[in-house]
Amino acid sequence: MTAASTGLITEAELDQLEAFLFSSAVSEDALDLIGTHGLLCAVNISPEKVPEQEWLDLLFDSEPNWESEAQKTDIIGLLRKLNHTIGHDLYNDQETLLPCELTLDTDEDDEEDTTELTIWAQSFMEGVFMREESWFGEDEETVAGMLLPIMVASELFDDPEILEIRQDRALSEEMAEQIPELLVDLYLYYHAPDK
Repeated sequence: MTAASTGLITEAELDQLEAFLFSSAVSEDALDLIGTHGLLCAVNISPEKVPEQEWLDLLFDSEPNWESEAQKTDIIGLLRKLNHTIGHDLYNDQETLLPCELTLDTDEDDEEDTTELTIWAQSFMEGVFMREESWFGEDEETVAGMLLPIMVASELFDDPEILEIRQDRALSEEMAEQIPELLVDLYLYYHAPDK
């Protein structure tokens, strides 16, 4: 069965979506493909359903400058497909392939010192913040422990423990590599408590 026939997003469709998210039709504050993936991972794991319009508003920041209704239908369709693909992987206990390298090491020559994984993690945490009470309501300590590698990668937190891990390169790299497995664990924690 091909990806197309199962309603899962294809490489070509991801390229099309990425090109649109990088285009001048969207706000400069809109998420790129990596950020979109992070956000949609959180939306799929969220213990409380997040309505599509709410995550679309966060993703685009403001309404894109659509060329036509057809383009809008296409792009929203691709976002739904990406969302469905992530949900499909998580539901089937499959590690989701992140659209970036699992590293927090920056390239020495790179002026930008934010890694792609950090962008992914920041967007994931934005998805968590949309329903923060639901995420942390039952057992804050357990969930914070499970989210720790993503929190470390996001650079959004200045807790001493997190800053200490960030300074330990080997440990933060080890944590970064755990993220795909961790997404499955988080999904099962909220959606398959009997497993």
